[in-house]
This record gives sequence, structure tokens and C-alpha cells, in this order.
Amino acid sequence: MMLALSKRAALVALLAVLAGCSSVLGPGVAVTTTGGQMAPMVSDTGDPEDDIIGARESPKIIASYGGLYSDRPAEIMIAQIVSKLLAAADQPNTKFTVTILDTAEVNAFALPGGYIYVTRGILALANDESELAAVLAHEIAHVVLKHARARTNRIKTTEIVDKVVTGVFGTDPSTDQSSNKAKLSLAAFSQAQELAADKEGILVGGKAGYDPHAAARFLGAMGRFAQYSAGDADQADDFLSSHPSTPDRIQKATEIARAFFGAPGIGSQNRADYMTAIGGLVFGDSPSQGAISGQRFIHPGLKFTFAVPAGYNLQISKGAVVGVAGDGEAVRFDSAEVPETMALSDYLKSGWIAGLKPETVRTQSLNGFDTASGAAATEQWNFRVEIIRFQGRVYRFIFAARIDSELFARGADRTLASFRAATSADLRQVHTLSIRTVTAGAVDSADSLARRMGGLADAKNLFYILNNLYPGDPVVAGQPYKVVVVN
Repeated sequence: MMLALSKRAALVALLAVLAGCSSVLGPGVAVTTTGGQMAPMVSDTGDPEDDIIGARESPKIIASYGGLYSDRPAEIMIAQIVSKLLAAADQPNTKFTVTILDTAEVNAFALPGGYIYVTRGILALANDESELAAVLAHEIAHVVLKHARARTNRIKTTEIVDKVVTGVFGTDPSTDQSSNKAKLSLAAFSQAQELAADKEGILVGGKAGYDPHAAARFLGAMGRFAQYSAGDADQADDFLSSHPSTPDRIQKATEIARAFFGAPGIGSQNRADYMTAIGGLVFGDSPSQGAISGQRFIHPGLKFTFAVPAGYNLQISKGAVVGVAGDGEAVRFDSAEVPETMALSDYLKSGWIAGLKPETVRTQSLNGFDTASGAAATEQWNFRVEIIRFQGRVYRFIFAARIDSELFARGADRTLASFRAATSADLRQVHTLSIRTVTAGAVDSADSLARRMGGLADAKNLFYILNNLYPGDPVVAGQPYKVVVVN
């Protein structure tokens, strides 16, 4: 949960606040669903202020979550589902912007003005249209119930509190009591909204003809996937705080479905159509956001690569590359818009890095690129900041450590020195994982289908989770199931 931040997550969060909203990737273009038809990105929920907030924040959301994921079959399916849900919610003329975000994170959320976001991670985890409809109905309920604006205002307040508390990182955000109290208030507020949206979403989904028990089923699947992904502390905390998947909440969803619609077995699921629509869906990190190979990061689109010191575990998170080494060091890599006329040393001294020691700033040329570096320190943290200009854009490495040392400084310098243009050999290391649907045969079992995911770590467990199965569960001959394959 949000209050159970590990030291790893605290380090990553520290770097995220320091770096602001910079991203390796640029914004995409959203897809809007209105009455089952594709339309320009326009939202109109009857409240001009809500529309202004949503339109202003939407590009930032898209950029921070890896951009737009384009998948025509999935977009058409979502448009049709939303059309049915809006009719069931007695809002057939309301326009909602529903965007698929290009991230493996399992998440969905809403902004004021009818802006709804689902990740391709959600599409990969769901097993039929009724489960996706449950997610979309839940987010539509947030908008209809005006939760989105209230949540936005509360988040802004909490972010301000956190920034005041951490200041120039003179306190530990994982232990500071003021920060924890603010986060507790936000978590409680959000969970109350989630329960209200659960009920409204189940009613809308059931009225639209979908299986009303899909919400409880998918909440359980999300909880299992969050536990599976627990090694990614930052992602797990964010996910669980915004969509808590407790047994009590699942029980409440089941009780609501039974009270209003009856026992399981009613309503449409459309499993076969859903599986067809998500065939070929990218799974995990997208090559468009770069790829991680051990200590090396490779970006095939922007054609650069770099390597971090041994001991760092890299991951792609919200448009940046982050890594943690044990409990005491972390690194964040992202990019920033810097005028070409501004010297890198001037940018480094422009105030965006707290506690910078101006006398440590130095510039040099490495691998033919202009670079600048410097050190910063606060009461509890030490930073090494390395920046490089490559093909007109400035990229930033921000290293943080509790204890400054020659080894720490040398690791930051070596990382900067490793930055270079990607070669064809580098690009051959980039592979794409995708969802493929397979039809179970008469003699197939969950184990035999899982073996089709050869080459993946913990393939059997991943197969069970993606298909919402448990060890010992049979598979149904003739039914489609998801496997992850290497392209």
C-alpha cells in the first residue's frame, strides 16, 4: 500500500520528484469513443471547467505513461463497449475520450471532463469483454460521480504537501510523519471513491448486458498480478493505492452483483471476441520506449544506448528508466527540453537540481557529444548529475546515494561515458513480447499451454495469472487462452 513504501521505492520516488515530469518519450494522440464511432479528441461532460482541466492534463498523462498505444481492433472493441455503457448509464450523448496508454502497468484512471485511460497492461490481463467493460464502467462512474475532479484537487494538495515536507530532500519521504499523514488522507479518500465507483460501475455494466460478476473476478486478477509484480516496488505501490484489491472489496463487489442481478452465470462475457481483439498485443516493455538487457538500456527508435554499473536493476517506468542498487543507491535517466543555445553548464546551474555545488560543475566531450556533470548534496542525500546532448536533445542521469564515495562518483562518470549511438549489434538485442491466443486441444492442460511460453522466466506462473487460472485447474478444449511469445 502507499504507506508501505520500501527503501527501494523511496529512492525511486525521490528521483521522480527531483526530475519533475520529464520523459524520454513524447506525447501521443488519443482515441475518442462517442456512440461507437471514432471521433476527434473532444470531451464534453456538460461542465466547462472539467473539460478545461481534462484537456490541459491529458497530454501530460499520455507523455508520462509512454504515449499512445495504437491497436485498431482493440480501439473498435473499446468504442463498442463504451457506447453500450453510456447508453446503460443514461448518457448516450456524453462524449468520453478513452485512450490506450503504451505501458505494461496494469492501471486505469479518469480525469475531469470524461478523459478515461486504460493501459495495454489492463488489456493483457483481462480475459473477456465483460472484464474490460467492468474497468471502463468503473472509470465512467468516477467521472459521472465527479470523483475525477475531487481526486485531481486532492492529489495536487498532497503533492504540494510532499514537496514542502521533502524540501530539498532534507527529510526521508518514506518515514516523515507529515508526508505519511498526507498520503494516508489521500489513500482513504481514494478508497472511498473506489467503493462508490465499484457499485455504480457494476450496475451500469449489468444493465448494459455484461456479466455483473466480472468486476469481482477482475479485481481478484489484478490483486494476483500485483503480487506477481511485487519486485517492482514503485509500480506495486502506485497500483495498489489507486486500485486496492482487498478481499473485502472483492466480497462487496460480489454482494452487489448478487443483490441486483443474481448468481453468476448471467450476462455476456464475449471471451472469443475479446481474445481475437487482443491477439498480437505488445506485452511488457515496448521497444518504442527502449529495451533493457542486463545493465544496458537500448533505445531502437532514438538509436542510443548506455550501461549502468553492476548491481543496478533497471526498469522502465512512466517515461523514464530507473534503477536501484540495494537500499542505498538509485539512478534515473530521462530527457529534458533545453534550448540549443543554452550551454549545458548553464542548464545544470539553472535551479532544477536541489543542493547543487556550482564549483563541481564541469564540461567535456565524450564519444563526440557535449556533456556536463556536477554534484549536489542535502542533509541526507548525495547526488551526481550527468547530462549529455545527443541529436538536439538533452538526456539526464541522476544518481542518488545515502553515502557519497569515490566508487559512487566513478559509477556515475562511467555511465555517462558509456552513452553512445546504438549499433546494429545493439539493436539485435531488442526483442518484443506479445500476446498470442491459442485454442486448447482435447489433451491440453494448463502446463502444456504454459510450455508454449518457452524462454520466459516463471512462464507457468505467468500463464496462470494472465488466464486467471490456478494450479490444477483444467483448460476447456476449444476455448482460447493467452500465451506470451517472443517475436
